[in-house]
Formats: sequence, C-alpha cells, structure tokens
Amino acid sequence: MEKDIPAWERMKFKQNKVWLAMDQNGKPIEQKGKVLIKYQLDQDHEYWVHKSGVKPIDSSQPEKKGRKKKSQRKQEIKSDQLKETISPDTICIFTDGASSGNPGPSGIGILLRFGKHEKEISKYIGNATNNIAELEAIKTGLLELKKTNLPVRVFTDSSYAYGMLILGWKPRKNLKLIKFIKDIMLKFNNLKLIKVKGHGNIEGNERADFLATSAIKGMK
Repeated sequence: MEKDIPAWERMKFKQNKVWLAMDQNGKPIEQKGKVLIKYQLDQDHEYWVHKSGVKPIDSSQPEKKGRKKKSQRKQEIKSDQLKETISPDTICIFTDGASSGNPGPSGIGILLRFGKHEKEISKYIGNATNNIAELEAIKTGLLELKKTNLPVRVFTDSSYAYGMLILGWKPRKNLKLIKFIKDIMLKFNNLKLIKVKGHGNIEGNERADFLATSAIKGMK
C-alpha cells in the first residue's frame, strides 16, 4: 500500500513561519506529544517538535508595553536586511552551542548553506561549558569547508565567541581552541564572523539552536 503523503499547513514555531504536517482528517500528525514540521516545502529536512510550541500564524500575545513591540519590529528588519546583504556565491554557516548545566552535557548545531544546498550537523561533544560549545560549533563549521576562495559568513549569537575571535578580547581559558579557530579563519580570502541576537528571528540560527539542543537530548 502506498504511504500517505501528508498535507502541509502554514504555522508558527519560535517566531518562525513553518509548515505543519496534517493527516487526511485535517489533524496534525503526532507521535508521543510531538508534531512534524519543516521550514520550507521544497526541502527534505523535517523535525519533530513539541506540539505546544506550534501556533497559528495569526496567534500573537497582546503587547503589554509599546517598547517591546518596537524592539520586535527592529529584529524583523535586521533579519530582512541580513538576507539582502548575502550574495549568491556566499557560503553561510549558522552556528550554535548548548550546554545543560554549564559545564554539563553539551551539543553543537551547524547549518551550512550555499545557494540551494544545505548541510546540517548536530553533534554531542560531552561535558563542556556553553562557551566551549559555541567555539566548537564555529570550528566544526569552518572545518567542513574545502574551498577558501569563496566568501564565507559565519553567524553566532555568542558574545563570548565574537569578542574572542573578532574584538581582540584576551582569553583566560580555552586558549588553544581560540588560537586554532583564528588560524583557520586566516586561511579564507573573504570571511566575516557576524554577531546576531539569539532568537532574533534569524531562521538559520533558530535551526542551529534546535540542532544543538537536540544533540544533548539525544544523549539523555
């Protein structure tokens, strides 16, 4: 018997627009309290997420303060501007690290994107701090690249990683790891490390966050 092909309905997950898989009765496909989503219909990547996190597009919490609404609007504008500044020949690396305990069980998440091509990495790295996980995500993403002549943009929401790698902060810990990453960065002709706001409506970073936390959950 041919497997049923699900219908997809536009929904919202963590402030991002996603597609929710629906069965023939118009109900979300569900397993163990989780539902199936994907970020883009023309891609194969699918994710099982808690159903409580998936909301209708038009469901929004009433704003208690005008300032909060203004702040959210600014984040959306920054997200749109970010997409416009990336040329078609640019390799984008969205990175995130997560630690349960700090230090504790840690994971890294990386989304590599070049045009329509994508690769995801979700890896458990053992016990580490959140700062180490953030650095390891950047290192792992850069080591995936074989060509150094194309423009590369690495996105991180870690102030620590950005400060150590770009702002010239003097490290007291993780010296070897930081030096190793800096040496890798020097090999690229056109590389920029870009600091983004965590959960700032950047789809790539939201996916990297999901991959990092999933790596930890998979080991529990």
